[in-house]
Amino acid sequence: MNWLYLALVTVACWGLYGIFLHQGQVAMADKELGRYKAFLFVGIAYFLTAVLAPLIILLMSKNMSWSMPPKGMWLSLFAGILGAIGAFFVLLAMGSGVKSGMNPGIVAVAVMSIIFAGAPIVNAIVGILMHPPKGGFSAIPIPFILGILLAALGGFMVTKFKPGAPPPPSKITASEKH
Repeated sequence: MNWLYLALVTVACWGLYGIFLHQGQVAMADKELGRYKAFLFVGIAYFLTAVLAPLIILLMSKNMSWSMPPKGMWLSLFAGILGAIGAFFVLLAMGSGVKSGMNPGIVAVAVMSIIFAGAPIVNAIVGILMHPPKGGFSAIPIPFILGILLAALGGFMVTKFKPGAPPPPSKITASEKH
């Protein structure tokens, strides 16, 4: 069951990612370039976490071999590029939503809900295409297909029925203060 706990840590981290990325973007106090400034620090965090941490673990390993097959290196590099592009487009999507007049908090909820409903669907479909089940596609269980459809429906519902923006703060005139 360790895999489940580790996966749940990822769920928590990635679930919080969009919220804190949005907050970091806003805290940059730069409406035009704040998202890029925030993304710069995401890159620094990736360097600290994804370069230094495994390097330390590899250096501490007694049986470490620095032999790395080119195919493994290129596929891993490509995976990292896809992850970075995805993270960059999270920022672009949030910025576009805010520019269109959506409440920034609601944009973050909608964008991340679409991503977290859609990404598992893409993962499942591509995984099955790459590694078809024994017995072919007809062997895919109906509950699996229903799960994909429910994930898509969930992403749609969160986006379609997202809460409205809070009412604007009321302006109190000088005469009302007294």
